[in-house]
Amino acid sequence: MRIEYVQAVLAIVRMVPAGSAVSYGDVAELLGSGGPRQVGSVMSHYGSGVSWWRVLKASGHAPEGHEVDALRRYLAEGTPLIGSPEEWLRTGEGRWRVDLEAARWAPDGKDFEHMDAVAERLERQLHRLSVADDGMSV
Repeated sequence: MRIEYVQAVLAIVRMVPAGSAVSYGDVAELLGSGGPRQVGSVMSHYGSGVSWWRVLKASGHAPEGHEVDALRRYLAEGTPLIGSPEEWLRTGEGRWRVDLEAARWAPDGKDFEHMDAVAERLERQLHRLSVADDGMSV
């Protein structure tokens, strides 16, 4: 995976405010590049330095293997949840997930300007690399 794409995904994730969340597909759509699997791969390999818990499956479920840590962060940030998260923390019983409809981040005008700049930079970098690769072909 190109580091330019990784940097662009992480730049978008850094913008998601506390108490809000987005799906992997949302990030790809906001960036205008890749898809949920590519964003998931970036988050899996490079996401530890950003608010990784704010990027979820479209179902609203936390990243696998990180449910306890993510849930504690959701509760601390006041992220809207569905189910019985406190019971799940106490007993391991019951189900919960982020209410993605209520928690989904709604970027404003300034956010869109920043996202557009990130997407344009990514497109330029990838185009430049593509041209360089074409110039090296025999």
